[in-house]
Amino acid sequence: MGQADGTLARHAWMGLLARSQPGRLAAAVEALGTPPGHDWLRAPEVGAVMVRGRVGGAGAAFNLGEMTVTRCALRLASGEVGHGYVQGRDKAHATRAALVDALLQGPRAAEVEAGVLAPLRADEAARRDLRAAKAAATRVEFFTLQRGED
Repeated sequence: MGQADGTLARHAWMGLLARSQPGRLAAAVEALGTPPGHDWLRAPEVGAVMVRGRVGGAGAAFNLGEMTVTRCALRLASGEVGHGYVQGRDKAHATRAALVDALLQGPRAAEVEAGVLAPLRADEAARRDLRAAKAAATRVEFFTLQRGED
């Protein structure tokens, strides 16, 4: 895997960790066993970021508003560095996300992929499917009985 592929993969798993349900992430991390020791590079802290938007996806950028986020960074005893950024004020969620990010860069990556990321992907897909089913239930199909063409 090239550096660009690795960067894209890390981007994807960090997004998944940030979007995950805090309880599900906690259960998945707990199932891995005792978390390895780590040192804080940046202890969990709560702050705000400006959310920007674009009209139509291509228009001029505008400030939509602020969003609360929690971030942290840690270094495992083995040297891998992990970062966690999550929406809201959940310091434990950010810590778990950073821990998983660091573990995915080390020798336990395959175990963490199977034990943490795979279940979180399944949960996210199930939530997406449920949302799509709810939207489909309100869909109205229009049809004509006669088209007016003779």
